[in-house]
Formats: sequence, structure tokens, C-alpha cells
Amino acid sequence: MNIQNVLSVKVKEAVKNLFDIDLESVEFQPTRKDFEGDITLVVFPLLKHIKGNPVQIGQQIGEYLEKNVSEINRFNVVSGFLNLVIDDSFYTDFFYRIKDKTNYGYVSNTDNKAVMVEYSSPNTNKPLHLGHIRNNLLGYAVAEILKASGKKVYKTQIINDRGIHICKSMLAYQKFGNGEEPSADLKGDKLAGNYYVAFDKIYKEEIAAMVANGTDRKIAEKEAPILLEAQEMLRKWEAGDEEIVALWKKMNAWVYEGFNVTYKNLGVDFDTLYYESDTYLLGKDVVAAGIEKGVFFKKEDGSVWCDLTDEGLDEKLVLRADGTAVYMTQDIGTAIQRVKDYPDIDGMVYTVGNEQDYHFKVLFLILKKLGYTWAEHLYHLSYGMVDLPSGKMKSREGTVVDADDLMVEMARTAEEISNELGKLEGLSYEEKNELYKTIGLGALKYYILKVDPKKRILFDPKESVDFQGNTGPFIQYTYARIQSILRKADFDCSEKQKLEALHEKEKELLKQVQLFPEIIQNAAENYSPALIANYTYDLVKEFNSFYQNVSILGAENQNEKIFRVQLSDKVGDIIASSFKLLGINAPERM
Repeated sequence: MNIQNVLSVKVKEAVKNLFDIDLESVEFQPTRKDFEGDITLVVFPLLKHIKGNPVQIGQQIGEYLEKNVSEINRFNVVSGFLNLVIDDSFYTDFFYRIKDKTNYGYVSNTDNKAVMVEYSSPNTNKPLHLGHIRNNLLGYAVAEILKASGKKVYKTQIINDRGIHICKSMLAYQKFGNGEEPSADLKGDKLAGNYYVAFDKIYKEEIAAMVANGTDRKIAEKEAPILLEAQEMLRKWEAGDEEIVALWKKMNAWVYEGFNVTYKNLGVDFDTLYYESDTYLLGKDVVAAGIEKGVFFKKEDGSVWCDLTDEGLDEKLVLRADGTAVYMTQDIGTAIQRVKDYPDIDGMVYTVGNEQDYHFKVLFLILKKLGYTWAEHLYHLSYGMVDLPSGKMKSREGTVVDADDLMVEMARTAEEISNELGKLEGLSYEEKNELYKTIGLGALKYYILKVDPKKRILFDPKESVDFQGNTGPFIQYTYARIQSILRKADFDCSEKQKLEALHEKEKELLKQVQLFPEIIQNAAENYSPALIANYTYDLVKEFNSFYQNVSILGAENQNEKIFRVQLSDKVGDIIASSFKLLGINAPERM
């Protein structure tokens, strides 16, 4: 039980005994640096219930706590703030309770209910790009944080492997591919992406030619010959044309192989995969049943809709007049299918960009209207776009930042900056190269994950690899520094130490250590890896202040020396645990 919980109970008890008032809540905050104390009770909110001078009220509560709470050493009152000094023994006792705990802060799963986290979900007509990287990193980290908070988690994606955009790559390959296949220098996803770009080039040329001959641009955009061919190819695919289906299978297999390489390099994984080619017809039966229940209604043209005007939205199409499904139909069916496949699912998290906010509002409402209890626990992990200093990315024009290329570039940037700073002297060529990848990838992941998911990001590769400030490499470097201290500690550090008093910096560091379990729970509740990332930065800043102000291996008192090594070890353990949740490696040497 942390000190705030202990004090909350005791403050309520004090107010009941002193003033005969039952308090519902109590407000605490960290004590300001310019006053003595570890935690502060804010007295002003109590004035709604207790008449009197806030200083006198604070004094009375302080005297009660000092007398009745063993953890309170002394107190002082400043204006309407009761500053409480916590006894050092509280922090040392806490430390020795958690010192040897593996995965401190993590909660074991005790619930038989599960949550499914969907992320990545790419199209099979191009390689993964910077936008996909944010999606993957967010989804993976949220899944890991939910696990650490005590949830059972399934990681999944739905691969968008059908539709007109896929046929565009296929048609261009059919026309201009000349049997080209993936090679050591060209992954299959990149090959497909090249033909998607080639299609768009021809498409634009045809539109320009039609407009020059007097055709209205909007008509030209709909009737360009190559687009009509792609639409015909889609019709043939849906009809099961053997030649088209064989080409589709071949090119998709190339793309999947390419994706797997990227996922491995990025350090993300999945428990299960869904394919749009399997799911695009799901939901049609649900719509039919929903009409009978009155959830959906038919219009005169035969199209089926859901009326959400009572919920402040509009009418939403769920089946076209010709009986074909729309994306909403598919998503309804896929959600239901997932719960059939995994009956213990009691909620889902969809990691999808914020341009789909409205879509998911509608989807969740419809599933609730259909009566699914698990629909109460659906969450859209909505995130902002990632921009580069050079501007927006466009897949069709081939101006996207390829995920594989970016990871290589990040390692190269890490190498340049490390060499400038002379950080990696004494390592072999192979060790350095591996470390450049670890630093570069850690920089990329941390830079993206430290930002609240809802915010747009301007990604600057060079800034992200800075060894100072709120960056991945700064935290990795501190972790490596701690490992260096542990290697030099050539004495037994296993036993509990008796300390006369804690140094102020030791106490501040222990306060930060104490927050970790609560941070994990908050991050899980808010689906926010940024809370983990920024907590880790705060912990590292506190450790570096401790390191600069307190002698660790040079301490004159052996008890202090051992305790400080133990404390450093635990901080390193928490850094590694935090980074593991974010999918980042912490290197032993830098």
C-alpha cells in the first residue's frame, strides 16, 4: 500500500474524530521543492465541510497524523497546505519488499476475460511506411501494457488484401512486370508498391490526355481506361477467375514475406491474423437479422441503413441497394467473428488513425444496438498523423518514407552521432553495428511513443537520436551507466542494509520507484504508452541527479555503498521493464 493510500484513510479518520465530518475524498500533491516535506495535504477543499482558518485546520490534522501514523516523522503548515515529512524507514522498508521482485509493477493475470488489440492492418499493395510504424508501435505497446496491468491479451491485425487498390498493383504488374520477382535487393512488398506507383502514373497521364481532348476532369477520373480495367479485374477476382486469383495469391505471398521481415526488424508480433478476403462478406447475415430486430431499416431502393439520429449522428449505410457489403458491414461481421473464435474476449482495441473517428463511433453504437455485451468495452485507439520536416507522404506518388529504409537510416544516424561524441570506444565492429541498430530503433520508437497518441507528430530523425534530453538514447545511456556501476561493484550486494538516514537524493529516487505500478495501471486505463515513456524519463532524470550528487561506489560507509548499488540496480531493472513495454531494448554497454 503506498503512502498516499495510508494517509487518505488516516486524514478521513482525523477529520471524523476532530470535526465529526465524513469526507469522501482527500487531495494530495507532491510537496513543493522550497518547503520541507514529501507529500502535501491540500487543506482548502476541506473548507467546504469545515468552517475555520485553513492554517489552524491543517495544524490540527497534522498533530493527529503525527500522533497516530507511525510513518509521519513531522509536519509543517504553509497557508492552506499541510506538508508531511515521511519517515525514512517507510521508504527503506518499501525498497526491501520490492528489491528482488522480478517484473516489479506488473500484475499477474487473474481474470478469465481477454481483450483483443488490433494494429498494423496494412494494404497488400505497398510496403509499410512511417504512418504504419506509429500504428504498429502504439498497438504493440498498448497490448504489452495491458498484459502488464493484469489483462489477458490477443494481438491481431486484419490484412486488407482485396479491393480496387490491390487490383491496381496487380494490373500494372500484369501489363509491365515481365515476370519480375522479389530478390535480395527488392522485397516483395516493395515490388508490389512499385507497380502501384506505376499504375498511378499511367492513370494520371490518361486523365490529362482525356481532359486535353475536351473530357470533363471528373468524368475522366472515373472513365480512364486503366481504371476501368482495374475495376474489371476486381469483378473477375470476386467471380473467382482462375488466372486473376492465381496472380492475386502470388503477389500477396510476396507482400506477406516482405511484411514479415519488416515486423521482425521492428520487433512487433501478432497472435492471430484476419484477411479481408475472408471477412468482406461477413456481416451480411447480421444485417438481415438486424432488420428483423428493428436495428436496421430498408429504403425503397433496397439499401439497408441504421438510424443513429437519436444518438446525435446520422443514418449509416450498412448494405448497398445491390446487396453488396460496405466496410461497416465487414467490420460488424469481423468483430462478431472474433468473439466466436475467442469466446473469452470481453473487449477490443482498434489502433486506427483519427480520420476514422466517426467510423468507429458508428461501429461501436451499432454493435451495442445489436445487443452484444462486449460492445460496451470497445475502444478506438485514435492517433494523429506523422509528418516529416519535408511534408506529407503520399503512397500513390511514391513519396512515402518506407519503414525498412527509415530503420536503416536511424541506425546510420545513430552511428554518425555516436562517432561524433566518441561514445562507443572499445567495442568491436560487430558490437558497434548491433548497437547502432539498438540505439537507432530505440530512438525511433521512443520519439513516437513519448507523444500522446492523439497528437500529430513532426518526426525529426536527427533530433530523436540526441543523447541529451527526453530521448531513447539518453535513457539507454543511463541504463548502460547503471550496468557499468554493477560490473564494478565487486562486493556482496544481496543483504538488507541498516541505514541511519536516507540522503535526500535517495529518498527522491525511491519516491519515483514507488510510482511505477500506478503508472502501468494508468497507462493501461488510458491506452497511453506516453505515460510509460515519460515516467521512464522522469526516473532517469532523478537517477542522474542522484548519481551526480551522491557517491555510489566511493561511499565511505559500506552499508550506504551496498544500498546505493542495490538502488541503482533496481532503477536499471525498472528502466528495462518500462522499455520492454514500449518494445525498446536497453543495451548493457554504450
